[in-house]
Amino acid sequence: MQSDQSNRSVVQTIQRLAAEYAADVVAVRHHLHAHPELSFQETETVAFVAQELRKLGLDPRPVAGTGLVALIEGRPGGPAVALRADLDALPIQELNDVAYKSQTPGVMHACGHDVHTASLLGAARILVALKDEFRGTVKLLFQPGEERLPGGASLMIKEGVLENPAPRSVLGQHVFPQLPAGKIGLRPGRYMASTDELYLTIKGQGGHGAMPEQNLDPVLVAAHIIVAAQQIVSRRANPKIPSVLSFGKVVANGATNVIPNEVYLEGTFRTLNEEWRNEAHGHLRRLCEGLAASMGAVCELEIRRGYPYLENEPALTARTRAAAEEYLGLENVVELDQWMAAEDFAYFSQAAPACFYRLGTRAEDGRFASSVHTPTFDIDEKALAVGPGLMAWLAVRELQAQAAQ
Repeated sequence: MQSDQSNRSVVQTIQRLAAEYAADVVAVRHHLHAHPELSFQETETVAFVAQELRKLGLDPRPVAGTGLVALIEGRPGGPAVALRADLDALPIQELNDVAYKSQTPGVMHACGHDVHTASLLGAARILVALKDEFRGTVKLLFQPGEERLPGGASLMIKEGVLENPAPRSVLGQHVFPQLPAGKIGLRPGRYMASTDELYLTIKGQGGHGAMPEQNLDPVLVAAHIIVAAQQIVSRRANPKIPSVLSFGKVVANGATNVIPNEVYLEGTFRTLNEEWRNEAHGHLRRLCEGLAASMGAVCELEIRRGYPYLENEPALTARTRAAAEEYLGLENVVELDQWMAAEDFAYFSQAAPACFYRLGTRAEDGRFASSVHTPTFDIDEKALAVGPGLMAWLAVRELQAQAAQ
């Protein structure tokens, strides 16, 4: 393990380089933001990233279709760690009036993946400049398709990105408009939820709304299912296990005086426990099919299994917190609550020790507070003076810690 004085010198060097490269990182982010691409369609994005990596003397190779992996080799004989960023955008029409506004109608970097990719490119530039200062390998993972099942992380893992060399730790960051720029947040243990998509079709017999006795009303059946299904969370789940069941789409294409033949519903189920997740699927299927049958209808339920829950390995997260405090100061590192949103970084967390932390992006005066996945999401770009340098330092510090074990 290097001395505190030596590490302080490395921190200062990284902070100097991060400040020196900040304008370039902002320019990269503007380019990415202006040219968003949807999940698994990131062809121009990945070509741009590959070009930037080659400028650094790196040799990126394709993975999972529109993803990339590249290695930064420090001094020989050390372990490997991985840093991950995602590439894809969302099907949202941007409403921000900025010079770097999306030029692709109906597509927007509304979840900050442009920030993640620009930060990782900035971190790569810093690490290349410092590769004589650390022993081991930093593996850069530029991942496609975070926003769409089956998730690009799962495909990258299947194609071997966690092998040759196998990283002992995987680190990822995500924008967080609830925190001001200059701060980060993290949480050890179970942090984000699994996510499953629910698709229900309830079939009855439609007809005239004034003669319900001649019909079998699927709207009424759907209403009973929506209400009754909540007992799976309120009465079947252990109260100590966070669970969410929500229906966000109901299509009953009748009229004021027309009962339709069928009703279509879409929803989501989320939790932080895989055993309960599997059990809840069975409860939900029996309830939907059984309740519909008891009312004379038929319910067809499709459960599309999504991402697992995200686990921040406690020891790694403690090391990440300590390293972040060294880089940012104790007051700028905060503890987060559990979050019932989902992230396919969870696949990395199920395959290797992982830590997923949040990068503050809100301005101190309250600007840039729009949530992710909204058409007005944007960031205080002071965060881009923090994200790249912090990622670089976390990688160096984790290589030191792994080498000492």
